[in-house]
Amino acid sequence: MDPMVFLFVVLKSLIQYPQPVADGLDEETRLRMEARAKLLEWERLQLEQEVEQLTQEQVKQVQLLQLLAVAVLLALVLVLWFIGWKSSQRREEDEEGNRGANEAEVGNIGANEEDNVGNEDVNAAVIAENIRNVANEALEYDSDDHVGQVIMERIQWPVQDLQRGCEWTTQLMDNYAIYFGHVLSNSFYPVLQRAIGVGSAFEGWSPREQDVVYSVLIPMTPPRGHSFHLELESEEQRHVRNFRVRVQLECTCSREQQAEDMLCFLHHPEEELRSNQDPSLLDTLCTGSYLDVQKTARWFHQLVRAIWPALPQSHNWHLSVMPSTRSCQFKVTYGQKSFRIELFFGVRRGDSAIFVCSQPREAYTANTTWPESYAVAEVEFFQHIARQAPPDSLHLKCLQFFTRLPLGFGFSTYTMKTIVMHLLSVTPVSAWRRRNLLERLQDIIKHLHLCLREKRLNHFIVGNQRFPQDIKLPADVQRAEPYNLFHRLEQQPDAHSHALYEYDILEKWFKRILRGVDLPNEGEESWL
Repeated sequence: MDPMVFLFVVLKSLIQYPQPVADGLDEETRLRMEARAKLLEWERLQLEQEVEQLTQEQVKQVQLLQLLAVAVLLALVLVLWFIGWKSSQRREEDEEGNRGANEAEVGNIGANEEDNVGNEDVNAAVIAENIRNVANEALEYDSDDHVGQVIMERIQWPVQDLQRGCEWTTQLMDNYAIYFGHVLSNSFYPVLQRAIGVGSAFEGWSPREQDVVYSVLIPMTPPRGHSFHLELESEEQRHVRNFRVRVQLECTCSREQQAEDMLCFLHHPEEELRSNQDPSLLDTLCTGSYLDVQKTARWFHQLVRAIWPALPQSHNWHLSVMPSTRSCQFKVTYGQKSFRIELFFGVRRGDSAIFVCSQPREAYTANTTWPESYAVAEVEFFQHIARQAPPDSLHLKCLQFFTRLPLGFGFSTYTMKTIVMHLLSVTPVSAWRRRNLLERLQDIIKHLHLCLREKRLNHFIVGNQRFPQDIKLPADVQRAEPYNLFHRLEQQPDAHSHALYEYDILEKWFKRILRGVDLPNEGEESWL
């Protein structure tokens, strides 16, 4: 509340309700009170006048501010109108100038109009032809892509998670490698290197829907005091290349000053060696002077079982070792999950991607025979293709389709894989997409038919001049004459006739799968 108003109210209350006084007050006091009352009444009137005057001044100020705001708004509108008017004036002047230039150009256009009529007809025809070509290409692309989509939908693809299985297997083998190094550090057993994933699963495909086998190859190097020497067996059978690994003792006398815990196997008495040092590799895993595959496989079984309890995976997973004479096979399970792993072992040829390996290629292989293995080079080839192929490439789907389709027929998985690898080396990687799926499937089965008729399917790596140069091969492998995977068909006419019969069955299965697919042209339809 305003202080002046408050004072006025207080004075008024005092006037209306005067304090009682004694009856004995004299006249002088009464007069002073009346005079006081009149003074207060006059002051009240003065105060009311001042308040009224102040209110009127405030109203005038508000009205003045309102008038000022209206004036500013009108001035702003006037300025904007003036700017628009000037812009309109400039546009009219520009249009008048352009009108004169256009009138001059009209004359020129009229003069050249007759010459352009013929050119326009030619251009219109060219444009129409281009439009038709683009439209045809688009329709052809859509048709091919539709066919590929239908084929993908009609095929029962296995449900797999190969990447997860490969990663789990790699982690397990890395853990094994750590303990291999600790356990064998001061022994005279082969030195085991980091495992290399090989086989279909590590190549990105698998013919199996369940119980996929994850294969790894463990490179071996000679222990201290030993050396490995690879000897090629007889080349009478040109379709295989088998080696033997000769183990030779090396003099370590010069090392005795640096490693006093090792005695030289060549220059120390046998009794001293038997008493003070573990036996050499020749006395443990060899037959004669050659490394024995079966003895080495049994040694791997013992290592895997002995080290398993120390691995972190052993806390939740259960290990089951399976019998095998030329590898180490085991299965690890955890509830409903399981992984089947097979360990092969071998010796690398120089610094190349070729090994001599324990994996057999025939029904019977001698204990000291180590077939030449191309598994690592093949994995590197598929990795080479994957780096170049588009993300939607279906080359692995094509391979998986044909390795599952002929199951039960006489065509091995490796036969179909070899055909696909040959086609991958001559067909652009961009031509393995969904729109090319039918054409690539036809290429594969036609290539198989051609090889059967000619009784010849060349090995993909040995003697292949198209093999990627960034994958190292030994010189003799590169220069070798390609050997024939269908050599049996050349030697046995009955086997050739049976293979052609099985091809007819395979072709019928292939047609049955594609039956009902809308093919893009009559040529492909007649082939099916």
